[in-house]
Amino acid sequence: MDVGEVRVAEDADFNRLKSLCDDTNGWKQEYNKNNTTVWTKINELSEFQMVKVRTVFKDIKPEVLYDVLHDPDYRKTWDHTMVEGYEICAINPNNDIGYYAMKCPPPLKNRDFVTQRSWLDLGAEKCIVNHSVNHKSMPIRKGYVRGISYVTGYLIREQGAQKCQFTYVSQSDPRGKLPAWVVNKATQYLAPKVISRIYKACQNYSTWKSSHNPGHKPWLYPEQMSLPRLDLQDIQAECEFTSNESLDESNVKEEDIDKGYVDEI
Repeated sequence: MDVGEVRVAEDADFNRLKSLCDDTNGWKQEYNKNNTTVWTKINELSEFQMVKVRTVFKDIKPEVLYDVLHDPDYRKTWDHTMVEGYEICAINPNNDIGYYAMKCPPPLKNRDFVTQRSWLDLGAEKCIVNHSVNHKSMPIRKGYVRGISYVTGYLIREQGAQKCQFTYVSQSDPRGKLPAWVVNKATQYLAPKVISRIYKACQNYSTWKSSHNPGHKPWLYPEQMSLPRLDLQDIQAECEFTSNESLDESNVKEEDIDKGYVDEI
């Protein structure tokens, strides 16, 4: 799906995600340690490279990882970069529109995204994919730079009852002029650290969920979905990801960054 396009995801959209995850042409390996590999790839849509991360969780059930990536209440406990995140409306039982705001290390400005998210559970393979859209309930916010997700997704492949391969791929643009070291830090340091955090979140999920509305999983049980339905009049036809905030952060040096932020992630 193109940026700004709102419709029910089709097989071709999920196949595109799987192709990106499996593709090796033009990808450059940036990191390979502790069973986690990070690649980057130059693309035509943005000055920022595509990022792909793959690992194998040897003692995590694929359905648990799928739940962890979906559960919005649990995410608040492990995603330390999230300022706020919530669903705005439902398109159908497997497609919704949501908002996600993330903190960036000061003095960089925080970023936020409005995306359509789509998911598909095929048993041995589970997909979650999103792309940026415009919803009139979430205009540009003061203090945030509105980023663009061209395509961002997760692919979970079962490799046994207690083992799964996990691939994350993102073709996105945080907008603005960011210094090169920010991108390098994200691919070589932050991406593997996020994988480690997701792994720990999976280990703790069953215990946490047992005392937090254990039967409530609307991503699995559509009858539980209580979001308002999409009103197409709320979707802006023109995709204008603009901001009144200054977008030039190219002069920010690494020594200017709040060191506590990096340790907190």
